[in-house]
Amino acid sequence: MSNVIQITPFMHVEDLEQALAFFNGILGFETLYRQPGYAYIQREKAGIRILESRGDEAAPAGNRRFAYYVDVRDVDALYNELKPKLDTLPQGDVHGPMDKSYGQRELLVLVPDGNLLAFGQAIEEK
Repeated sequence: MSNVIQITPFMHVEDLEQALAFFNGILGFETLYRQPGYAYIQREKAGIRILESRGDEAAPAGNRRFAYYVDVRDVDALYNELKPKLDTLPQGDVHGPMDKSYGQRELLVLVPDGNLLAFGQAIEEK
């Protein structure tokens, strides 16, 4: 029996309320645990730990590169579910779904820490 359950990356944000509104309201996550300055959110089996950090304790702003990758069974179905809310985001904050040269079909969303959250599925070989 495997002992590893899942991996839950930490995301450092300046505004926890804003991050929770984004993840819960736009991407369909749910806050499962909350305390001042910290929250654990989850959607199905994908969890993220969000830590509010400001001033000298703040992590550097994201660089719009991949930081979080969520494997899904059907990226197009997820996109269709989220599309009405994704359409409310600034232009350029959502990319895809698109087939990538490395064999994945991906939906990329710019998240509150300034990095990209990727939802992806393997492209079936023909």
